[in-house]
Amino acid sequence: MKFILKFIKPYKWSVLGIVGLTLAGILFELFIPTLMANVVDIGIVNSDISYIIKTGGWMIVLSLMAICVTIGSIYLTSNVAVSFARDIRRELFVKVEGFSMEELNKIGTASLITRTTNDIKQVQDAISLILGMATRAPLMLMGGIILAVMMEPSLSIIFLVSLPILVLAIGLLIKKATPLFGLLQKKTDRLNLVIREGLTGIRVIRAFNQVNFEKKRFNIANEDFRDTGIKVNKTMALLFPLMSIIISFSNIAIIWFGAIQIDKGVMQVGNMMAFLQYALMIFMAFILLSIAFMMIPRAQASAKRISEILQMEAIIKDPTEPNVKNEQEGLIKFENVTYRYTGAEKPAILNISFEVRSGQTTAIIGSTGSGKTTLIQLIPRFYDPEEGRILIAGVDVKDMSQKQLREKIGYVPQKASLFTGTIAENIRFGKKEATEEEIYEALEIAQAIDFVQEKENGIQTMIHQAGSNLSGGQKQRLSIARALVRNPEIFIFDDSFSALDYKTDAKLRRMLKEKLNATVIIVGQRINSIMDADEIIVLDEGQMVGKGTHEYLSKTNQVYQEILISQQMEGEVS
Repeated sequence: MKFILKFIKPYKWSVLGIVGLTLAGILFELFIPTLMANVVDIGIVNSDISYIIKTGGWMIVLSLMAICVTIGSIYLTSNVAVSFARDIRRELFVKVEGFSMEELNKIGTASLITRTTNDIKQVQDAISLILGMATRAPLMLMGGIILAVMMEPSLSIIFLVSLPILVLAIGLLIKKATPLFGLLQKKTDRLNLVIREGLTGIRVIRAFNQVNFEKKRFNIANEDFRDTGIKVNKTMALLFPLMSIIISFSNIAIIWFGAIQIDKGVMQVGNMMAFLQYALMIFMAFILLSIAFMMIPRAQASAKRISEILQMEAIIKDPTEPNVKNEQEGLIKFENVTYRYTGAEKPAILNISFEVRSGQTTAIIGSTGSGKTTLIQLIPRFYDPEEGRILIAGVDVKDMSQKQLREKIGYVPQKASLFTGTIAENIRFGKKEATEEEIYEALEIAQAIDFVQEKENGIQTMIHQAGSNLSGGQKQRLSIARALVRNPEIFIFDDSFSALDYKTDAKLRRMLKEKLNATVIIVGQRINSIMDADEIIVLDEGQMVGKGTHEYLSKTNQVYQEILISQQMEGEVS
């Protein structure tokens, strides 16, 4: 929680303003019972109407002033809490954007979403309570006790019995509930994960008639969340009945002993009424504190989860002094590169060495799971190799800033990812200042110009979330156009033609060859898509087992021959 509270520092003057206004409001409220006692003991007893009116007027003025400063305090509290949440949410999002794929995979998308939304909301509510109730309660508690003792010391002994019992009850319940709050947030993660998978995979679920299975899976996660929530609420629900019992017995004791004192002539009626008001304030302060204590343990659990992200060190970092030399544009060199995913028994790729010459088209092929995607994701530093190094233009990629490195690369992922917005906005994701002419040129090379022009609004057509209003082939071509408009030194196509028909695939490859003057790396499943490459690299179980042209490999490499034969049998290779 301490780490999170540093985000409150920019609002220290507002916090001081809240404390000042709260203190003023409490002072106004604390003075009112004393005036009320005077109205009874002086005004009513002596039938002094003018005194009653004058004192009553002061009570109204103090009440109005208390209301005004309370409104000001609430406004500042809300403003600070919401601004605090905004700042920490922004910091968390920026931090996550800087993570490598390794950290993202370790934490999980569902958990990151929960931490950015639900967890921050819990902390925001706690801050609001601390600045509001928790600031008000101690002042009210101290002021009430001081004035009550000053007014009737003998009756104040009742507090010596009731308050310790109250504190003990609150402490025991909070101690029992605190671990449950952390568990509840984990159950929230699990529930979000199941919902997210159910929504994103709805087509697969329906296609395989697994709707009932997913319902059961959701019900298990949902009921697990409910059961944990019930445990928490059952524990915290005991708090208010216990407080009510203690407060009620305390009030009975005050009235009982107060009546005896009045009967003896030791105490006046007005004083007992004022004492009851102060007692009510004292117990109200405990109620406010208990509400805060109910929220703070859950907020602490959430704050811990947020701190884990904010304090997590990214594995992939920029060098302190980036190397900016550029010996040869587009030259890529792998030197004995090995990479192993976290927790994996064996490396995904092992001791890979090859060179991609500037302006050359290099293809990578292999069976599923052979390490093709892993290999090319090392180039833009989505991951860093466990051993070996990767050089671009003679410079180790670790010696470049990530921005500098990725500006050299136009990357088209295996799964086309588009964002909500227009087609033009999605293309400009590759180059912010791209003109319409550059966009249309990129669309033409990517074989996307026809279907874009057929749409009523052309490049201003809105793309729905995740491109749900486009086919797989259309999304893939727009993804390619986004990389093309960047006009980088290096293009990486990670099986980016898989959703295209053979005719469109052939046209696209021809246009790329004619229009691009850059280093191109293509990961492919179909030999038709890569056979024209200057060099083809063959992977098998993470190792490079062949390198050469299509003609050379088709005669000499067994793995390549097996792929070629299987695709010829299926009619995929002519």
